[in-house]
Amino acid sequence: MALNDLVIGMTGASGAPYGIRLLETLIRAGRTIHLVMSPSAVEVLRQETGRRVDLDHFRLSDLLGAAADEAKPDQVRWHDHRTFMTGIASGSFLTGGMAICPCSMGTVSAIAQGASQNLIHRAADVHLKERRKLILVPRETPLGVIQLRNLTLCAEAGAVILPAMPGFYGKPQTLDDLVDFIVGRICDQLGVEHRLLRRWGEGVEKG
Repeated sequence: MALNDLVIGMTGASGAPYGIRLLETLIRAGRTIHLVMSPSAVEVLRQETGRRVDLDHFRLSDLLGAAADEAKPDQVRWHDHRTFMTGIASGSFLTGGMAICPCSMGTVSAIAQGASQNLIHRAADVHLKERRKLILVPRETPLGVIQLRNLTLCAEAGAVILPAMPGFYGKPQTLDDLVDFIVGRICDQLGVEHRLLRRWGEGVEKG
């Protein structure tokens, strides 16, 4: 079913573990994933996780390690960021939404201005014009006026701005808990069931 398809973009902001965990979660949820990575995303991935991905000879195992074995054949569909000759570049290709995780401020700027310089930008533009869910997960601090204005333009166009700001009310014990909080909130927006986080009020005694 087309609405089972989700588009995931990974760009050059810090936060590669968020993108990896999101992909793992969507695979386990049985969703079909259309994946696009920018060259900067590959560099950040290597810096933050030690994993090396070759964009010209993509292998899911290079990105996800052993978790790639959980993916069914053709469940994760790789798209070259340089080509527009693929379904997700067109509004006629139906999807259930898109998330860019992590989302660099350069990508935010391109989306805000409608500058489709690569397939990630174009797919985001498609989701906005078709009024489909687009989730941007920036990881930047502090935010200057230019970044704030660009984020505002994206929000006004219909994007969900979901900064990588994990909550602490669930009493996280590990870094994985903090990553899961953000990934869980992304899944909430995409309508994907999960048990990644403890929600506000769960396990709290009534006063």
